Amino acid sequence: MSERHFTPDEVDGLIPRLSELMETTMDRHRQATALQRQLQEEQERVRVSGGGLVDQRDWKARAERLDGLAIEVRAVLQEINALGGTVKDLELGLVDFPGLVSEVMEDETVNLCWKYGEPGVRFWHGLDEGYAQRKPLP
Repeated sequence: MSERHFTPDEVDGLIPRLSELMETTMDRHRQATALQRQLQEEQERVRVSGGGLVDQRDWKARAERLDGLAIEVRAVLQEINALGGTVKDLELGLVDFPGLVSEVMEDETVNLCWKYGEPGVRFWHGLDEGYAQRKPLP
């Protein structure tokens, strides 16, 4: 986690870039999940059929595409981390930023919690809590 503490306004300033990054990584994650599922289903089909034939070139191409998608996702996650955020859930598009909510918890670090599609950061939760425990910012 970043040593820096963000204000809600600072996170709001990052949202245009965060939205672009999350849209990209969420899309790549969905593609990778679907491709991985297809490869697993095909692998199971081959296993159940006693070792049926597989188009090796197609299998290799899809496996390489899966690797490429994983690389793209990791790169975007690193970029978000460099901004100071931590992606908590790729399917929901959750990103947390360390911050202080002095009106609520005196000098205690909390997570300012932003979800893809929200126009600004409007919620926070404790470091040992998650999305389900989000509370509105004062």
